[in-house]
Amino acid sequence: MVTKTKTDISLLAHLYRRAGFGATRSQLEQLATRPYAEIVEDLVNPERVPEPDDELIRRFYPHLAANKDNPAVWNGRWFYRMINSERQLEEKMTLFWHHLFATGWTKSEHTPTMVDHIQMLRSNCLGKFSTLLIELSRDPAMIYWLDNCENHGYSINENYGREILELFSMGIGNYTEDDIKNAARAFTGWSFKQPLPLYPFGHYESEFQYIPEDHDDGEKTFLGHTGNFNGEDIVNIIVKQEATARFVSRHLYNFFVGDEPQVPAWSIQPPNDPAAIQILVDAFMDSEGDMRHVMRTLFNAEFFKKARYTHVKSPTEFVAATLKLAGAFRDPDPGLNDLEGTITAMGQKLMDPPSVEGWHTGKEWIDGGTLTERVNYAVEIFSDASKPGVADIIRRIKGDGSSVGPDEFVGTAVDLMGPVNITDVTRQSLTDTAAEEGDLKFGNATETAQSERRIVRMLQLIVASREFQFA
Repeated sequence: MVTKTKTDISLLAHLYRRAGFGATRSQLEQLATRPYAEIVEDLVNPERVPEPDDELIRRFYPHLAANKDNPAVWNGRWFYRMINSERQLEEKMTLFWHHLFATGWTKSEHTPTMVDHIQMLRSNCLGKFSTLLIELSRDPAMIYWLDNCENHGYSINENYGREILELFSMGIGNYTEDDIKNAARAFTGWSFKQPLPLYPFGHYESEFQYIPEDHDDGEKTFLGHTGNFNGEDIVNIIVKQEATARFVSRHLYNFFVGDEPQVPAWSIQPPNDPAAIQILVDAFMDSEGDMRHVMRTLFNAEFFKKARYTHVKSPTEFVAATLKLAGAFRDPDPGLNDLEGTITAMGQKLMDPPSVEGWHTGKEWIDGGTLTERVNYAVEIFSDASKPGVADIIRRIKGDGSSVGPDEFVGTAVDLMGPVNITDVTRQSLTDTAAEEGDLKFGNATETAQSERRIVRMLQLIVASREFQFA
């Protein structure tokens, strides 16, 4: 009989902070009975578990069943999936691609195309990169966002031809202006069917439309290849370039491993860990852009396992992880649609990035205003001892004893909240605070109530710490 190797809780917590939106201690304890590589396989094969069922949430939020005219409700639905879906990597990869292929609501003000755009990313998030790029090029939200509906065989619009190279696949310095023009020519005729007007009918979906008479079917030269290319040919050439593998790999490292400089600096500033990037490049090239294989390689790599608390949480990651840890929205309670405003105040609005460049990441997520929003929000969430996650942490800190000393109190709280990798200075500050009122005591109802209030305050101090901003 083969005995399975158990997995370290702190490593699993790290994996689920990056591959998902965190995990409760109960979830981690269940997972820890299995080998790490086996857990990774489940993450990169989300089809092994059922897709989330929308039936319940649609009963609480009828806008979802009626039409797609409210982006806040749909972003609330996305948060509900982030918190509750067992297909955690699927939701995290969808967020990753949304960041890389930044497409926004503001230009079109047409929610159905954005909802379908996010679903397109979700459906293709772990498949071949070539498939994803082709579906992106056929997506009405992207076509309108980057004006490919204005790209005609008799008069090209270079916007999408430029951005698919500069921002979506290869990065600056790996193509010429002629390559841009010929890519644009190849995508002429790629448009969409105009949906019914917004008023008085409401929001209706659009769909891709290829118009052959609007396509430039002349000979084109692109990245050294010559032929009568259409858009699919351009994508297939792009995906075979090592520059594409390197650009996508650096984005993956920045999102899942450790914060890199901002993207505009990548052409002049080398990556923080060139060896790690090369491992991902090799995985991409060897598999012809199979993202499932690339992500398996990333999560099993030693550089990933060691890269703990090297990534500043985006507002979406911060809010989803905080809610999940506290046990909020395990059911579709009122307030999901308010989360759009919450993350907007922190500097990010899902389905509506500030530009085609997407959001700046890392330390640029944090300034005096956004940090205050983050701390106040997390402190408020952890003020409610009745939330299932908070109540479970309180129960675990109480244990079976009648009292808990300050050192044990702080150590257990920090461990259950992450484990959070706090500095010695932060630990000493928390311990000094815990020691001011002595041991936690649970001998009678009054002592227990007072100690539980102290635990809640300690959890609030932890979520207000600098270290809690990192994943």
